Amino acid sequence: MANKKKSEDNLKGSLYAVFGVGIIIILLWVYCFNLFIGRF
Repeated sequence: MANKKKSEDNLKGSLYAVFGVGIIIILLWVYCFNLFIGRF
């Protein structure tokens, strides 16, 4: 039982890390897109 709980915590941390990186990538993409649109 203890191993299962530790595994779930590890997966939850991985999920948060993936969401964090994804949000950073999306924000950078939006910033670059706005910079591109602003030039035309």
